[in-house]
Amino acid sequence: MPIDRRSLLTSSAAAFGLASLGARARAADDPRPFTAAQDDYVAQGHAHRGACVIASGNGVAAVDRAMELIRAGTDPLDAVVAGVGIVEADPNDMSVGYGGLPNEDGVVQLDSSVMHGPTHRAGSVGCIEDIMHPSQVALLVLKRTDHVMIVGEGAKRFALAHGFPEQNLLTDQARAAWLRWKTRLSPDDDWLDPDQQLQTEGQLEIPYTTGTIHASGVTAAGDIGCVTTTSGLSWKIPGRVGDSPIVGAGMYCDNAFGSAGATGRGEAVIQSCGAFSIVRELENGLAPTDACLAVLKRIADRTRRPHLLNEKGEPNFNVSFYAVRKDGAWGSASMRPGGSFAVHDSAGSRRIQCVSLFQN
Repeated sequence: MPIDRRSLLTSSAAAFGLASLGARARAADDPRPFTAAQDDYVAQGHAHRGACVIASGNGVAAVDRAMELIRAGTDPLDAVVAGVGIVEADPNDMSVGYGGLPNEDGVVQLDSSVMHGPTHRAGSVGCIEDIMHPSQVALLVLKRTDHVMIVGEGAKRFALAHGFPEQNLLTDQARAAWLRWKTRLSPDDDWLDPDQQLQTEGQLEIPYTTGTIHASGVTAAGDIGCVTTTSGLSWKIPGRVGDSPIVGAGMYCDNAFGSAGATGRGEAVIQSCGAFSIVRELENGLAPTDACLAVLKRIADRTRRPHLLNEKGEPNFNVSFYAVRKDGAWGSASMRPGGSFAVHDSAGSRRIQCVSLFQN
């Protein structure tokens, strides 16, 4: 019998709805947080269900603080923002906040975004200067405005209006690294390198980072909050913004399914809508680590510029993803070996090596 267009659309929508419901049921009911090949992760507590905080590898102190607050009844977003604030204030972490490596002009520009699962609201700041805690400013953008993102001088004025102190974020250690970088840009410029002998002997390396901190938290009741904060790519072009302040790239949560975030090459994460894509994979029934791996593979498959590929045709950069499901299952994966993440659940807090998409 002929089928008219309206009937076809109705039947297609019904089929899609059934498939979606099936995927959601698998996500909610599947007791396995990982594939069978990852039994070592299950043995370390991944089968837990309940309150959980996951973060990038530099976030052990952050997950501990966030979990302490969540167990005390604090909103999950407030909890994870308080957690990453420890790292933002740490001068020895040169990828976040105070002590972060500057742009090519020697200016520390910070980015951050936050998202609140229960209300599905987000806040973000980009290229903010002289403010130690951009995640707290992003949280105020969410709470006190009808905007999502404020950048540059406007973001700084917004922070100052709310009582944030203005301070120079360039530490002596970061300044010294920036000056070493400038002296080695070209042998033909007028900068002299007083450390040339040490560099020749391999004793004085120039630090480089794409680092960041991400944290996602879920309460025992299943409410979610997430945050990502960074000083961004070291020696970047002034005004460059990576994935960290981009909702759906550097972090994203959906209170019905879970949360995800990223560290590493921000441009690749932006182009893949990284965190959003992971949460959609959670919605479709993938376990957290499998969802992270699926999006990493998508990035690898779509990386085609020659300068971003190694001799095997694989991406020559790293991206790490972190995910937590609404029921407390968690996971992480990196493009390359060596990545780590922090987690705090009923088994306590620990740092664990990431599964990697490529093995070398």
